[in-house]
Amino acid sequence: MSNNIRFTKMHGAGNDYLYVNTLLYKVPDPERASIVWSARHTGVGSDGLVLIGEPKDRDAADFSMRIFNADGSEAMMCGNASRCIGKYLYEKNICRKDEIRLETLSGVKVLRLHFDSDSDPETVTSETVDMLEPRTDVPEQFTGTAPTHDVPGFRSARFVSMGNPHYVIFVDDIKGLDIASHGVLLEHSPEFPERCNIEFAQILPDGSIRTRVWERGSGITMACGTGACATAVAASLLGLAPRESDIIMDGGTLHICWSPTDGHVYMTGPAAFVCDGEIALPE
Repeated sequence: MSNNIRFTKMHGAGNDYLYVNTLLYKVPDPERASIVWSARHTGVGSDGLVLIGEPKDRDAADFSMRIFNADGSEAMMCGNASRCIGKYLYEKNICRKDEIRLETLSGVKVLRLHFDSDSDPETVTSETVDMLEPRTDVPEQFTGTAPTHDVPGFRSARFVSMGNPHYVIFVDDIKGLDIASHGVLLEHSPEFPERCNIEFAQILPDGSIRTRVWERGSGITMACGTGACATAVAASLLGLAPRESDIIMDGGTLHICWSPTDGHVYMTGPAAFVCDGEIALPE
């Protein structure tokens, strides 16, 4: 039996992962595989590993997603990865539906695929993901004192869960902010015993929100779908922005709408293929 695994590298707004179809290939130790394969210099290089598989409940979902960060820890959800899965399934002729139900550790997400019917009706140009309702209550373990670790230009902060924890910090000027040094301290802050994703955000004059991300388990990433959603929700709760906004991240822009009708957060953005390849299972 071959130990070689076929993978596809994709990115959503620069947030890159390696995708494996576990209906065809088994990855017995995904934690180890994610660490080895994600290494930028000795592996393929990515923010982590995503496994596409059968859902536990076929009546509730079409496919499942498991996602592992670059450090091997398993994440609850990734908005950018979910969009990539929609494009992957459709364009590789695995699932030719324009609405796909995806089972994640934070619930079933509905992916709505968008096409350019005039120029290329076979290519998924963008997707809208129903990210369900955010949780805006403060966790019990949170002390109530906003940890800032002396972030320059600190204005306000808010905890938001999108199925995974986010702490969004708004600053006066995001340029030149040392994301790495502040991010690692905040991720491991005592207020977050299970660690936390950290977003640094600035409201721009045109109403859009410039955001940079420190992801739990991966460090600085080009974008984070759940982070973009959390940023938009936090901005709205703090009265800094309306319920619909563009979140500008290092790798691209995501449009976020926190619906006043059903309370769900809808994320729209692109997904792109990088390459296909083959790699051996780590020893």
